[in-house]
Amino acid sequence: MTLQAPRPDGTARRATLVRHRPIVSATTGVSPRRAVLFIHGWSDYFYNTGLSEFFTHRGYDFYALDLHNHGRSLETAELGGYVDDLADYDDEIVLAHQAIAKDVRPGSAWGGKQGPEIGDTGAPAEATVILMGHSTGGLIAALWAHKYPEKVSHLILNSPWLEIQGGAAIRRAATPLVRPVADRRPLTRMRVPERTFYWRGISDEAYGDWHVDRHMRPPQAFPVRAGWMQAILSAQRQVANGLDLPMPALVLLSARSMLGPVWNDAMLHADVVLDVRALSFRALSLGSSVSIERIDGALHEVFLSSKPVREEAYGRLDRWLRGYVG
Repeated sequence: MTLQAPRPDGTARRATLVRHRPIVSATTGVSPRRAVLFIHGWSDYFYNTGLSEFFTHRGYDFYALDLHNHGRSLETAELGGYVDDLADYDDEIVLAHQAIAKDVRPGSAWGGKQGPEIGDTGAPAEATVILMGHSTGGLIAALWAHKYPEKVSHLILNSPWLEIQGGAAIRRAATPLVRPVADRRPLTRMRVPERTFYWRGISDEAYGDWHVDRHMRPPQAFPVRAGWMQAILSAQRQVANGLDLPMPALVLLSARSMLGPVWNDAMLHADVVLDVRALSFRALSLGSSVSIERIDGALHEVFLSSKPVREEAYGRLDRWLRGYVG
């Protein structure tokens, strides 16, 4: 499903909503429960069918949003993923929420109440989703939940980029260096390491288990530009100031990071993108009900790890869902 979020200049941002539904039958005994909305990371798109099957086999409606200029919504790789404010994604996530509310079947649990009947024209006030985000998508999801808490019942964050590598001191030092360039020449390409370490760990062209489309998820990711980096630092500062989220939140992380410049096979069992120690500390700024799960051997995208590791991660996710969602 294509979503069109209008821009101030009259054009539209195009996002793509992918739907996976549970099989409902008298023999399986699976009945519709809640809707999950997944937001991918930067320079990425949704392709983890194992994640969708985890939820649909438990009776959840699962939806994934390819944000504008990402994945199925990609318009130009040269400016792929570029925004100068993460709030630019708000409207398309709102549209996705509205589409899910209209699409949900009778009997589904929305905020513990009956979902809208087929043919309803809008989302009921109490309609909520379980919002899930990975990496930059986790940062986007946390800020959206803060802005629209009435639309989110639970928050699940998979290695969310809540803090810069090295922590708050590095972020505070980097901000005044990035701001002048971002203000004057926001599309300036920043000189940052361009490595394929993460891609090697997930792609079946290298050491991973997953077919990753090079055009929708390039091995070296999109170019990092000053305006985008300033948007990230600003969003992370907002998280550091405290979001006071009212809904329960689950944060899944690898047990360790390996951020070195030289490839090592041990990187197949660690987060090679973000600093998990900084993330685990910053996760406490989300709200008063935050569960943190550190998973030994996990990659940056926990549910793309090797099979034994991701089975452990799914087990912990299932435990949290049974405890908090029921």
